[in-house]
Amino acid sequence: METPNLPAIRALRPAWNKGRIVGQKRPLKPKHVWAIRVRLELAENHRDLALFNVAIDSKLRGCDLVKMKVVDVMASGQIKERASVLQSKTQKPVRFEISEGTRASVEKGMEDELMVGSEYLWPGRFHERLHISTR
Repeated sequence: METPNLPAIRALRPAWNKGRIVGQKRPLKPKHVWAIRVRLELAENHRDLALFNVAIDSKLRGCDLVKMKVVDVMASGQIKERASVLQSKTQKPVRFEISEGTRASVEKGMEDELMVGSEYLWPGRFHERLHISTR
């Protein structure tokens, strides 16, 4: 019995990750971290600078970072030197030190008009969102 040759099935468009580096990325080098900080400072983007600095200091996952509340980093009107956040994946508390530069950038970021009356450290830009998303 003869089997007919069927036509090859081809995708209509190329895969979204064709030619891209997939998988775990290499960590940032200190010179790259400082370059990002300088660019954010020059652009006077205080909110993003504070977010970047807290992310570097805390080494938290993105989902835990965006859900941080003001009370996690602030007490009696001042930014704490050490903070503790409960991780959502492991349910374990993570303690980290907030460096002097990070404290200054968080303080400047708190002066933004979006922060008025917000319980989250990174409030969403839309009213229905309590905090920014990881996307």
